[in-house]
Amino acid sequence: MADDTPQPLPRTEDLLLPPTAPPRTRTRTRTPKPSGSLASDTWRELRARPLVGLCAGVVLLIVLMAAVPDPFIALLTHDSGRCELIDSRVGPSLDHPFGFDLQGCDYLAQVVRGSRPSLVIGLAVTVGALLLSVLLGLLAGFYGGWIDGLLSRVTDVFFGLPFILGATVVLVAFPSHGLGAMTLVLVALGWTTMTRVMRAQVIGLKDADYVHAARSTGAGPLRLMVRHVLPNAVTPVVVVAMLNIGNVISGEATLDFLGVGLQYPALSWGLQLNAAQSYFLDFPHLLLFPALFLSATVLSFILLGDAVRDAYDPKLR
Repeated sequence: MADDTPQPLPRTEDLLLPPTAPPRTRTRTRTPKPSGSLASDTWRELRARPLVGLCAGVVLLIVLMAAVPDPFIALLTHDSGRCELIDSRVGPSLDHPFGFDLQGCDYLAQVVRGSRPSLVIGLAVTVGALLLSVLLGLLAGFYGGWIDGLLSRVTDVFFGLPFILGATVVLVAFPSHGLGAMTLVLVALGWTTMTRVMRAQVIGLKDADYVHAARSTGAGPLRLMVRHVLPNAVTPVVVVAMLNIGNVISGEATLDFLGVGLQYPALSWGLQLNAAQSYFLDFPHLLLFPALFLSATVLSFILLGDAVRDAYDPKLR
């Protein structure tokens, strides 16, 4: 028997309410940060590395020391500017933190002034080799043919010649061993690696679509190389050049130490190491301080170049 009991009518406010829905969970979607230019990405990557700041600070300090040595000398030691043989090989003290050299000169002042030739040769050789490498690599990679073949054979010959041995043989034949001669010899022996990098970059870019588009508009070879290929190919070569600065400074000091580089009365870390080799057991400060400055400079340049290379190449991050 059906139940005829009347059911209560729904309330008006119940009719106005929407149907019950499950609670909505709010999820936050993280929008990826847009990538900027290659330069900005590289700079952001470098700033995130504390070691880069330390190495850059050491390099900046050495550059300032080489450019204006007198303020550093006045700040760090009591140098009278005179050399007294009675002070020869005297050890470090409060007034003279690095002691005295063989001639009785304040050793801290001599070490600070010795930074200039090493840094000048390192930077001059790197810039000269970079310019030569960019020119030769651009021509060989863009034109190919006999130019590329000739350059490849020449670079093979230079790669088979050890850097220090080749520089020693050439410098022995030079009548002068000044800054100019050292720079020319080291440039002549230090261009091969950067040239190969530049050549490889140009070969990979010369058939790019934008180069073909520029050629179709009537652009000549010179315009194509300078305006379209060179700006996109030179960055890896500059990175290699930064790595090369420390190697050149180390090579220059080695040649000075062997007696075929700069000659007395010039000042350089290599010459100071050469003078100290017979006395370092009895007077270790003569060897210790120029070796520390040389090692810190070379290591800072190499680590800074490594960091720039890693930041530039995303595959190495």
